Formats: sequence, C-alpha cells, structure tokens
Amino acid sequence: MSVQTSDLGFEADLFKAADRLRGNLEPSEYKHVVLGLVFLKYISEAFETYHAQLVADEYADAEDPEEYLAENIFWVPVEARWTHLRDKARDPNIGKLIDDAMEAIEKVPANEKLKGVLPKNYARATLNKEMLGDLIDLFSKIDMRGDASEARDLLGRVYEYFLSGFASSEGKRGGEFFTPRSVVRTLVSMLEPKKGRVYDPCCGSGGMFIQSENFIEDHGGRRDDISVYGQEINHTTWRLAMMNLAVQGIDAEIKWNNEGSFIRDELPDLRADYILANPPFNISDWGQERLIDDARWKKYGTPPKGNANYAWLQHILHHLAPRGTAGVVLANGSMSSQQSGEGNIRRAMIEADKVDCMVALPGQLFYSTQIPACLWILANEKSANGHRDRRGEVLFIDARQMGHMVDRVRRDFDDSEIDKIADTYHRWRAKAPDQPYKDEPGFCASADLDAIRKHDYVLTPGRYVGAADEKDDGVPFDEKFAALAAQLDAQLTESARMADLIRCTLSRIPGGPQ
Repeated sequence: MSVQTSDLGFEADLFKAADRLRGNLEPSEYKHVVLGLVFLKYISEAFETYHAQLVADEYADAEDPEEYLAENIFWVPVEARWTHLRDKARDPNIGKLIDDAMEAIEKVPANEKLKGVLPKNYARATLNKEMLGDLIDLFSKIDMRGDASEARDLLGRVYEYFLSGFASSEGKRGGEFFTPRSVVRTLVSMLEPKKGRVYDPCCGSGGMFIQSENFIEDHGGRRDDISVYGQEINHTTWRLAMMNLAVQGIDAEIKWNNEGSFIRDELPDLRADYILANPPFNISDWGQERLIDDARWKKYGTPPKGNANYAWLQHILHHLAPRGTAGVVLANGSMSSQQSGEGNIRRAMIEADKVDCMVALPGQLFYSTQIPACLWILANEKSANGHRDRRGEVLFIDARQMGHMVDRVRRDFDDSEIDKIADTYHRWRAKAPDQPYKDEPGFCASADLDAIRKHDYVLTPGRYVGAADEKDDGVPFDEKFAALAAQLDAQLTESARMADLIRCTLSRIPGGPQ
C-alpha cells in the first residue's frame, strides 16, 4: 500500500520501520545509508515523472539533460533509476549497484553540483545486504507520482524527519548537524526573510535555509526571491546539507573547508540581508591566535582565545548588509559573561546599537546540550528599515517557562508559542501596529540604553521583564488569609494527633519510652 501525503504522521511510522532494520549499526553510520537512499529515491522519481511528460511532448527531447536542468531536476542515468534498483533489491550485489548508481549520477555533466556529495560505500562487507533490500522495498512504498511540487514536499518531509530522528538517536553528536525545527522556526518567524541574501556561516544540514524558503511559500512569495549562502566545516555534514537542499529543490551556494568560517572565510565579500545561525556553543579552540589582527574584530574588540561566542557574533555582524538583520543561537552565558574581555565587547555592541532583541530559551531544547540557550536578534540599522525608529531600545523576551516535553529528555515549542514570541517582537518593532506592543511582566519588556547601562550591560531578559503578575481571582485578601490560617491550624492539629499516636504506640513496646 502506498503512503499518501495526507497521512498524518506517516514520517514517524516510516522512520520507526527503517530504524528497526538497522540491527547493530550505529545511528551515526546508519543515517548516511538511509538518507542516501531517500535522496536517490527522490531525484530518480522526479526525473522519471518529468521524463514521461517530455516523452508525451512532441516538441521536447526527453533524452536531453538540458531539458531537466531548466526545471532544476537532476539527470538520472538508466542504471541509477529507482525502478532499476527496486527490481534488483534482492540481488546479492545490491550494495555495488547502489554505489554504481551514485557514481553514475555524479558523472553527468549537468549534475555538477552533486560531485563529491553522494555516499558511495554501500558495497562494504560490514553492511548487511538484506537490510539494504528491505530499505529499498520500504521506500518503494512511498507514492510520489503526480505533481512534482507535492513529491518534493513529501520526500522533503521524510528527509527532514529522518534528520531529526537520527539527531535524537545520536544525542550530543547529532546536535552538531541538526538544529531542532522549533528553534529554527522561531528564528525564521522573527526575522521573516522574504527577499535578498540569506546566510548561515555554520549551516549544519541546512535547516535554516529550508525553513526560510518554507516561510516565503507560506506567505505567498516565490522561492527564487532569496539567494542562499552557507559554510560548513564538517565534510560529512556538508554532504548531508547538499542532499537535503537538493531534495527540497533549493539552489544554494554552500562552501566547505576543514578550517572553518573563522580561519578560512569562503565568502569574504558577502553582505547578507538575513543571517540565521546556530554556532557550536562555547568552542575554546577556534584559532584566535591566528586572527589577532583580523578586520572582523576592529569595531568591538578581539574575542577571547578560550571561547568563540563573541567571535561568531562579530563574524555575523561583519557579514550583515547595512540594513540586514540576524538571529543567532548562543549559550546563555553569552548574555552576561565578563570573562576575558567579553563584557567589553558586549558593551561596545550595545553602545553601537546593534542588539535589537534578546530571547531567553528554556533548557532541553537541543540534542547537543541540556543547558539553556538564548537568541540574539541583531540589526545593523534600527532607525527605521521598514519598521519604527527603535534606536536606543532593546526588547527582552523571557521564554524560559514555555515549551512542552516531547520525551524524557527534550523540550519543544508548539506553534502558538512560536507565534507568541514572533508576534511580540513584530508588535514592538512595528510602525503602526493594529495591536500595540505592551510590556508583559514575567514575559517581555522594552528597555532603553540607560536601563541596560544600570545593569552593567548584562542582557539576561529576567533582569528586565520582572516577575509575572498574579491573576486576581476576586477573593478578598482577608478571606484568603483566614482560609490559609485555618489550613495551617488543621495541619498543626493533625501533626499533634500523629505525634500522640506514635508516643502511645512506642510506650507499649518493651524497652520503649514510657
């Protein structure tokens, strides 16, 4: 039976079914096996669907790779098509057939962007070939025939869910390539990337880009209204990102090198309209000694050798367009640290009016760490930029009490909570809002620079939003006091009764107290 797009939660069922097949294979290894097949399934069926349309068109050449390139569809040779592999699923050499398929796809000149991206180690002796056949049978049940955009959305959902599932299985290591969807959606909802250049200097598997493009489509825009740029230090993760973006139909310029964005900035001249990033928290060995006189630190100060948090913030500000905005996920300590000059850098950034909003997040949102994190919303120009003049002001949002536990160890935001955070920020920065912004004790507060100076440039939202107001239940104070007094009196009477009972019982025990 085929899996249909309308089947709610089918991704979870599919993941469970695939996960049962892995046997003793570690999730970190198994994810590349599975995601490579998901990718192959997508590009093959996208090709075959369009191939059938071209065959039916007497004016088109179904064998011309250029026809497919124009539609952002990869050319897939006969030996790499899913139907061929499906028919050979029980062949003892299925591993080599999959490797040959990946190799053939990469060799097609029109598929230049896939060169060096696809996994090609399915023939290794340690990989169970029966399991490979089972996976091919499983993925063959996903019905992708019909509208190309629906097919892309379907496999995109599968790919994203599998990335999330493997990140959860791998724990801390998994968090290095995947940012939880609700965190990404919160950032994207706040920044609202609609047109221009979107950049992520540590892009992982590309989730920031996908949610940005989803946002555009959800609001009636076109995907080609934005250009996507990124960089990733881990080659394996870079390959995941390239496949993920290809499955989602997103054309992106994603750079890789093993030195990273600090040491070898692959996009030195890029000035982005939107930057979304979830850098690794509190990295100590980031190459500061090689970058002491780097231009990125000239405005606000050289970041300390032992922590890269403020190096990331300044790298991002360096790449921000004159009217650009950025959203950055960092460890909570970045809001208050005074160590090794970090307080001075934060002070310089605040006095330069680059901080637009701070959001404190609850703990347990991330796969890679249980410590609480925060969102820095940076803006190069706060005088207007399509919104009201908010120079000299910063919005603080305390979301530490939000979210719900999705399992024993991880928390998540629901849609209403994401909307509340984003809407609060939008009302605060709006020119003429239908619903004017108001401080909400315990949740949000707007503070000027004088207030921030009084707090020694510490940006922890809890210092500014105060405590939540207790709801008035209409019961007079004297009645509440009398009720509490009666409750306390009853508890004391019960305690005295229990003490008498215990003494009486002990007195009857030989040798006990009399």
